[in-house]
Amino acid sequence: MELLSEDQQLIADSAAGFLRDGHGIAAFRALREVGDDANSAILADLAEMGWMGIVIPEALGGVGLGYRAAGLIAEELGRNLTVSPFVSSAILAGTALASAGGDLAQNWAPKIATGDAVVALAMDEAAKHRPERIATAVTGAPGALKLNGRKTYVVDGGVADRLIVTAKRGDDLCLVMCDPLAVGVTRAPQVMLDHCNTAAVIFEDVEIAGADILAQGAAADQILAKTLAAGRAIAAAEQLGVAKAAAEQTYDYLRTRKQFGVLIGQFQALQHRAADLYCELAQVSSLIAAALNALDEDSAEVETLTRAAKAKMARVGRQATEEGVQMHGGIGMTDEMDLGLLMKRDRALTEFLGDAGYHTEWILRQRGI
Repeated sequence: MELLSEDQQLIADSAAGFLRDGHGIAAFRALREVGDDANSAILADLAEMGWMGIVIPEALGGVGLGYRAAGLIAEELGRNLTVSPFVSSAILAGTALASAGGDLAQNWAPKIATGDAVVALAMDEAAKHRPERIATAVTGAPGALKLNGRKTYVVDGGVADRLIVTAKRGDDLCLVMCDPLAVGVTRAPQVMLDHCNTAAVIFEDVEIAGADILAQGAAADQILAKTLAAGRAIAAAEQLGVAKAAAEQTYDYLRTRKQFGVLIGQFQALQHRAADLYCELAQVSSLIAAALNALDEDSAEVETLTRAAKAKMARVGRQATEEGVQMHGGIGMTDEMDLGLLMKRDRALTEFLGDAGYHTEWILRQRGI
């Protein structure tokens, strides 16, 4: 088990207390009742805590504490089912802008860090995560560029102030900063089963300037690869928090629920299942920590570790939520129980940035299997 540094432990403790007291599962239920799927009240709070600039360097207005620290925050966000633009804006967009640098980064990274803007990454074009399949295109001569295409499942795309759009310009990958209110952009907001917001976005002859291109060619490939790796690791950390919350509720139930006058936690079959889940959570927690540390160290193993963490966490997340529901019996999926809500968030996070099958297949191909 990884031992956290004093600073990391302070971040973990402050995140746990802050989110539990003001943005916990009870707050999530209240947001669901009023239909606030973007949690409009939380952005200023996250920015004030310094979390929106957690991976943005100080030179760009952030705090630059790195991905391991961001993972500790994400885990508590998952544990409390907190709805926020942390992963989409602070991590994905923050990583892309910090990696690209230039005028766009100087302008928008500080706004992300202060909570004055939400920037979302628009990349997927089909039902499943396949960022390499890009039909969206930038065409035209310099000074008369047009953006055309369609993106799906743009997390926080319905509330974003800017979109970072993946597109092709000839054979080159292109990352384009686009105003979602520009002429030719159509957004269709969607609320997912876990109550988080996404959007489908259509671009029809949207005029863009050369200055709107964040990166192109090999530089864009490298930036997108690092951005997706960061997103995978942080999403896995959030899913870990969801799984731990489900497991803790299950363990508490085993300690208190009686059947035939005996605590069900004394049944050997349930003890074995609970012990297996505990071990799986410990293993995946270490794997996620390794992936986050690799990001901070700019290790050559970043791609493999982040994909392995995402794939492993998808399987453990399913185990944690399904075991919880089964061990609670018929009440497990009732709305009064938090387990059903945790299961929905777990399933959404599994699909976000690629499911277990997608990343496992990549790892096997890399090993020639």
